[in-house]
Amino acid sequence: MRLVLVDDHRMVRTGVRSELRDLAPDLHVVGEAGDVDEAVAVVTALRPDVVLLDVHLPGGAGGGGAEVLRRCGATRTSEDRPVRFLALSVSDAAQDVIRVIRAGARGYVTKSVDGDALADAVRRVADGDAVFSPRLAGFVLDAFGTGAADVAAVDDELDRLTAREQEVMRLIARGYSYKDVGADLFISVKTVETHVSSVLRKLQLSSRHELTRWAAERRML
Repeated sequence: MRLVLVDDHRMVRTGVRSELRDLAPDLHVVGEAGDVDEAVAVVTALRPDVVLLDVHLPGGAGGGGAEVLRRCGATRTSEDRPVRFLALSVSDAAQDVIRVIRAGARGYVTKSVDGDALADAVRRVADGDAVFSPRLAGFVLDAFGTGAADVAAVDDELDRLTAREQEVMRLIARGYSYKDVGADLFISVKTVETHVSSVLRKLQLSSRHELTRWAAERRML
C-alpha cells in the first residue's frame, strides 16, 4: 500500500515514516510534503492509496488540510480507486475534525495514536471505512445530525481566517498573552498583534474579551 505523508514538521514526517517502516512493512511511504501546494503536487503526481494529512498547513490560500482535500479530492490511484485521506493532527478541536471530514477525509486520528493503531487506521481507510479516535467520533455524529446547520455556520466564519489566524485566535481566546502566543508558534509579538487585529476585523469583533466569548459559544476552547 502506497502512502504520502503531509505535515509541515519534518521531524513528525520522519517519525511516522520510521514507525510505519518498523511496524507495518506492507505500508510504503512513497512521498512527503510540507505545505499545501507541495501536497497537491505530490498527491496528484504519485496518486497514492492513502494520504496522511495534517490539518494545519502553510501555503496555498490558507485553507490548510481542507484545501488540499478540495484540490485533490477527485484524484484516483493508478488502479482507478479514489485516493483516501486520513487526517493526522495534534488538534482534537471539533471544528478541525468537522472541517476536514466535510472536505472529504475518511477519518481523523490524533498524533497521540500509537504506531499499530495508526497502521490499522490507514488500512481501514484504504478499504473505505471511516476511522476516528474515540473522542472525536461524537463530533462527527453531532455535525452530520441535528447540529449540521450550526456547524456550517461556524465553518463559514472560520473560512474567513487563514490557518495561522485560526491558531492565533484559539490561543488568544484561551487567555494566552501575545508573548506566549509568539513563543508557542515561533513568531514575533508584532506578528501576533497583526494576526489578532486581522482576526477581530474579519469576525467583526472589537476586543479579546469578545473573541473569547465568540470562541466559547462555538465550543472552541
